[in-house]
Amino acid sequence: MPPRTCPCGLPAPYQDCCGRLHRGEAAATTAEQLMRSRFSAFATGDTAYLLRTWHPADRPARLDPDRRVKWVRLEVLESAGGSVVHTEGTVRFRAHYVERGKPGEMEEHSRFVRLDGRWVYAGALNG
Repeated sequence: MPPRTCPCGLPAPYQDCCGRLHRGEAAATTAEQLMRSRFSAFATGDTAYLLRTWHPADRPARLDPDRRVKWVRLEVLESAGGSVVHTEGTVRFRAHYVERGKPGEMEEHSRFVRLDGRWVYAGALNG
């Protein structure tokens, strides 16, 4: 059962926010929106969406997320480029999770590019 509020952190119901993207009813219009929807896909276990929005050059053949990790909150720290007029963008974020009852967080500076008119995740930047 999908969550009521969207895991991406925006004040909207999941069905009206990232749920639309996960169901294929809409496509992300910005790199940040794609990053938020990918976090929500991790939170809801939607591996098909994650693979679909991963650049083919870096996409794994399959994705087996650790079911012991529950993604609970997202903080967008910085966003550059990635608007409707850009072809590339970056988003730095902090993702909070709970694993075996213990809180944790991971931080990443991600790169996104447009491929055939759609935003895709192109990997983490070093540094």
